[in-house]
Amino acid sequence: MPARLLLVEDDETIRETIREALEQEGFGVTACGNGREALQVLQQGPQEESFALVVLDLMLPGLGGLEICRQMRAAQDQTPILVVSARDTETDRVLGLEVGADDYLIKPFGMRELVARCRALLRRSNGQSAQPRVLAHANLRLFQEECRVTRDGVDVNLSPKEYRLLELFMQHPRRVWSRDKLLEHVWGIDYFGDSKTVDVHIRWLREKLEDNPSAPVHLLTVRGFGYRFG
Repeated sequence: MPARLLLVEDDETIRETIREALEQEGFGVTACGNGREALQVLQQGPQEESFALVVLDLMLPGLGGLEICRQMRAAQDQTPILVVSARDTETDRVLGLEVGADDYLIKPFGMRELVARCRALLRRSNGQSAQPRVLAHANLRLFQEECRVTRDGVDVNLSPKEYRLLELFMQHPRRVWSRDKLLEHVWGIDYFGDSKTVDVHIRWLREKLEDNPSAPVHLLTVRGFGYRFG
């Protein structure tokens, strides 16, 4: 049986785009357009038809996503929650995780990343990933479940986009990424800004991760192609 997901998103276009992407990956999707409807669906559904995962927007009419998280956890409902939100500050991410969300994905995002995060949460909830997920390279450590990066054991303060860039690089060491591919994976396929924003974020990452940002050893430029890590 396909995993049953509850999608809560008030924007109809985004809701239908996500629904279609998830259904194409074999998930069964129930979609709601507001928080009260979602909470009603969660509370009234029979146990044998419970959801395996909730994909939840924060900014909803009537009842916000944070309150849904709080009420679910207060009722001892441990269904994994993936928050998708345009709120991209570290404070927003921390608050979402503290009230009960299991992961936090910032809009706009690529559908492949959304599907990958859904699958990862389902694996964790099924006990298939008991060990903490840590990506390591040289003196860098990226703790995926904590959205935290250390350099020589000291926490590095990264913006959400910087973190997601580094996570993508560390997941695919030595792979060369073009600016367009980085924009697609980190900023989302609907991003229409200047591709030079990638160069700016790479420069900021180098300043935080490299001993000598002018002569990087982690984030390397591959002239004529893009960037690679390691």
